[in-house]
Amino acid sequence: MPNKTLPVAGPDKPSRTRLSLPVTAPALLLVLIVMVCVAVSIGSVGVRLDTVAMVIRDHLIGAKPAASAVDDRIVWHLRLPRVLLAAVVGAGLAAVGVALQATVRNPLADPYVLGVSAGAGLLASVAITLGSVAVAGLSTSAAAFVGALVATMAVLMLSRRAGRVVPGRLVLAGVTLSYLFSGATSFVIFRSSDPNAAHSVLFWLLGSLSESSWKNLTLPAAAVVVSGVYLILQARTLNALAAGDDAALSLGVSVHRTRIQLLVAASLLTGVLVAVSGGIGFVGLIVPHVVRLVIGPDHRRLLPTAMLVGAIYLVAVDMVCRIAVRPEELPIGIVTAVLGAPVFLWLLRRSEAS
Repeated sequence: MPNKTLPVAGPDKPSRTRLSLPVTAPALLLVLIVMVCVAVSIGSVGVRLDTVAMVIRDHLIGAKPAASAVDDRIVWHLRLPRVLLAAVVGAGLAAVGVALQATVRNPLADPYVLGVSAGAGLLASVAITLGSVAVAGLSTSAAAFVGALVATMAVLMLSRRAGRVVPGRLVLAGVTLSYLFSGATSFVIFRSSDPNAAHSVLFWLLGSLSESSWKNLTLPAAAVVVSGVYLILQARTLNALAAGDDAALSLGVSVHRTRIQLLVAASLLTGVLVAVSGGIGFVGLIVPHVVRLVIGPDHRRLLPTAMLVGAIYLVAVDMVCRIAVRPEELPIGIVTAVLGAPVFLWLLRRSEAS
């Protein structure tokens, strides 16, 4: 029996009016720029918005900084890389969520349904508690990425039947391995003799951008741009997969090969993002559904819009995390869960009523 809860569909029916991408994309991009400037200006030490704009302008054009050295350091070296990383991670998680929901035809799919995040968390926790020697000299981020790759390969192997990846088995394998990796991570934390290391693992698993820098921003930004372009180019294919395997085959789509390619691309991007931000849930689950209500299910519009909304959302959440309990900092995963769960329950009730 087909699942009627939060359905994942193909393009809109012609009679249905939706906001056009040329209207929404520039508006959302403007909102994102404003949000970035506001987020950079807010913190334990406030910085005026005009000063933020001046510092960014001076660095972009290579002019001598007109702001004070303190403001320049706060804006350019401390806050801007973190805010931009939040935007990159939010955009990437939203893109992966959209792609997975269409690829596996499961409205509950998100970047963590395949167990990729749990696999990354396991090796990252080993690196933090036992040192880099325990993971062949890899840093925490590198260990997390390797863990994500291992989890991806394991899920793909377990989900195959007669040489083909079965979406239902894929989700079940992902959930099962996620529990397995999470249990192993808990054991690593339990056996750790260093309470500070255990605290660091827990904070990382709940999501954090506190280690952001210009250096750490380069790889995830490049990964999101490349993967985002690839997924947008595959928008028609995603529409076909969302309509069902038979419909996709009738349109000439090589379902098995295409599904493998999309899953690998989504998992690799998730691994890169988890490596720099830890576990941040609900972004890839909630954002696609909310955007789909406004923009429609056509992936040619849905993907770029969801990426912009995801970027705006995580920038706003990170700003809340930095100022809610000052001078402490809330893990991002806590806030996304608190905000995401009620929204998802509302979406469930709305879909049942429609």
